[in-house]
Amino acid sequence: MVTITADVVVVGAGVIGSSTALELARAGFRVVVVDRLGGPGQGSTSASSAVVRFNYSTFPGVAAAWEARHCWESWPDHLGFVDRAGMARFWRTGMVFLDVDAAPKERVVPLFDRAGIPYETWDASLLAERIPGLDVGRFWPPKRLDDDGFWADPTEQLGALWTPDAGWVDDPTLAAVNLADAAGHAGARFVYDSQVTAVRRTGGRVAGVALANGEQVDAPIVVNAAGPWSSAFNQMAGVGDDFAITTRPMRQEVHFVAAPPNFNHGDRPGPVIADLDLGTYLRGAPGNGLYVGGTEPECDPMQWLDDPDEANLRPTVALFDAQVTRAARRFPNLSVPARPSGIAGVYDVSTDWTPLYDRTSLDGFYVAIGTSGNQFKNAPVAGRFMAAIVAAVENGHDHDSHPVQYRGEHTGLTVDLGAFSRRRTVNADSTGTVIG
Repeated sequence: MVTITADVVVVGAGVIGSSTALELARAGFRVVVVDRLGGPGQGSTSASSAVVRFNYSTFPGVAAAWEARHCWESWPDHLGFVDRAGMARFWRTGMVFLDVDAAPKERVVPLFDRAGIPYETWDASLLAERIPGLDVGRFWPPKRLDDDGFWADPTEQLGALWTPDAGWVDDPTLAAVNLADAAGHAGARFVYDSQVTAVRRTGGRVAGVALANGEQVDAPIVVNAAGPWSSAFNQMAGVGDDFAITTRPMRQEVHFVAAPPNFNHGDRPGPVIADLDLGTYLRGAPGNGLYVGGTEPECDPMQWLDDPDEANLRPTVALFDAQVTRAARRFPNLSVPARPSGIAGVYDVSTDWTPLYDRTSLDGFYVAIGTSGNQFKNAPVAGRFMAAIVAAVENGHDHDSHPVQYRGEHTGLTVDLGAFSRRRTVNADSTGTVIG
């Protein structure tokens, strides 16, 4: 039997797991990363829209996103080197968050003020002026295409909250590759095409993992960053009895179409549009493209999965038509193609769409889970959160009673990591969607 010895084994080489590996390696831990797929970022990360925004319902969420944005802006500095595989790029396009009842600006503006995030409030006339071709009508609530009310004319108008420093990362998989390569540069080892079959224990502490190929990794610390497989991995480890927040795998689709006229301007894509009023979000892409995703409106059934491996990873006609037609109500000049185009993937979704960055009841077993859909943007700091929690707990700190406080290197903001506790109260202010 081949045995690999390490201080930490991170299970999952997505953008969160790779960032965690980087920060733990920088902190002096001998790190091994195990992933069931063939390379970094090939799971949920590859299906991300990679939007970088700051609209969250809690201050820790807002502060984390604002800190992470500075990391994306200075990506080579964050990595500590320039990756020969290429470098992911942050596009600062700004974001328009339409003012809707489910996420009113009055809830987030005080958080922006506290964090020092620049923003503007736009009324309907200014919104129409700044975003040509956008229909400022209020269509709430989102409806199915076969609902007669879907085609009704709006009777009210919407304003918006504008954040000029938002945007998106052009290649989420490449971002994970960059983080993994940086982690390797710092000494971490990656083992791909290797599925974990058991969590090993010694007494009341984790002792590593066993792999399907007969190998094992001996390590007194294990971090679950397994994305949509995270809940199954927790069950394998025998943890979760004290979790107030749970996670489940969910199938998601993001669609790609040609942008409406005048949305993109030459090589400069248009802004991100968060449209909970119609249940969609949009972001531009180089080459006059447009990505259209959904925000889990109540009229659409959630596609929960028992087994992530059984997911259909091709976009479907029904969901493509629903999401793109909704986007076409907001931009009447947007064409809805007959054939679906885009990506499908499986997300790891928590009860309140807020992640868990925490320890567990099994000593040495940590979780960085429930991150899919709304945490890609926070990946650079999520790794630092996990490194801070691991270091503190392994040195005897009681993170459950006195949560670790993380101070941002770029913003100086303090993030209470208790906000991401497995034992936290469900966030009542969450939109119940990918927006968080």
